[in-house]
Amino acid sequence: MSTQIMSTQTHETAPTRFVEADGTRFAYRRFGGGEGLPLLFCQHFTGTMDNWDPVITNTLAQEREVILFDNRGVGSSNGETPDSVQAMATDALAFVEALGLKQIDLLGFSIGGMVAQQMVLDRPKLVKHLILAGTGPEGGEGIDIGGLPPSSVVLADASLSHFDRQQRLFFAPTETSQSAGRAFFERKHWRKDDRDPEATPAVAKAQTIAIKSWGEQKKGERYGRLKEIRQPTLVFNGINDVMIPTTNSYILALHIPDARLVLYPDSGHGALSQYPDQFCAEVKLFLANTHR
Repeated sequence: MSTQIMSTQTHETAPTRFVEADGTRFAYRRFGGGEGLPLLFCQHFTGTMDNWDPVITNTLAQEREVILFDNRGVGSSNGETPDSVQAMATDALAFVEALGLKQIDLLGFSIGGMVAQQMVLDRPKLVKHLILAGTGPEGGEGIDIGGLPPSSVVLADASLSHFDRQQRLFFAPTETSQSAGRAFFERKHWRKDDRDPEATPAVAKAQTIAIKSWGEQKKGERYGRLKEIRQPTLVFNGINDVMIPTTNSYILALHIPDARLVLYPDSGHGALSQYPDQFCAEVKLFLANTHR
């Protein structure tokens, strides 16, 4: 365990800092503390630090330091967003190294979960615990955000606001799920100052290419590399993810040797923010009860 000093800063107040690594000026925020390893968050498609749910980040920061960051070309980080998951993982590892961190726990959501898988494969000794939310394996089923419906239809509709896209793609069409989505949208605006700029169309284009490539089947044993992920792994999703089909969560849990799968009802891609308290409880239990 790594003892850390508790910070009085929160998701809403932690200042945006910068660190240089391999020619990129990475923007990040870190807050919280406790005896747990630092927990690095890898964000979803076109998401910035301000798209994380403050209920989740603040709750998990009660027992460990939480680190949010914008990968290359996203939000407040400079440079050009790469169009491959491998390059994104290489950038994220450079960022971690620039912070001087020797071991972390890692949480990846959506494309961030793809990046997290690649980070673990590239630097297995760096990560102690892995949390994969709303994501899928390389060569998975129907992984093509923006290329297959419903994401292709929703993302191509220029008349839709960010809120409308979130509601349609992250939450189920039921009133309970839609209501949870509205509450999450409000929470994303709890932070009033020092906010990230929104991701640009260039970010969306590059990440779309990266996701499509990740979803394509490669030569060799399908899902074979998942056996190389030896970390205790928590796979979390909603029962009906229309962005990255939930069947991919089953595949991850089936092929990662030390994985456990948690699915929540009446929910989809954004299940972690539909059930933020339950998600944090699952994560805390997972981190407390798995050792390596």
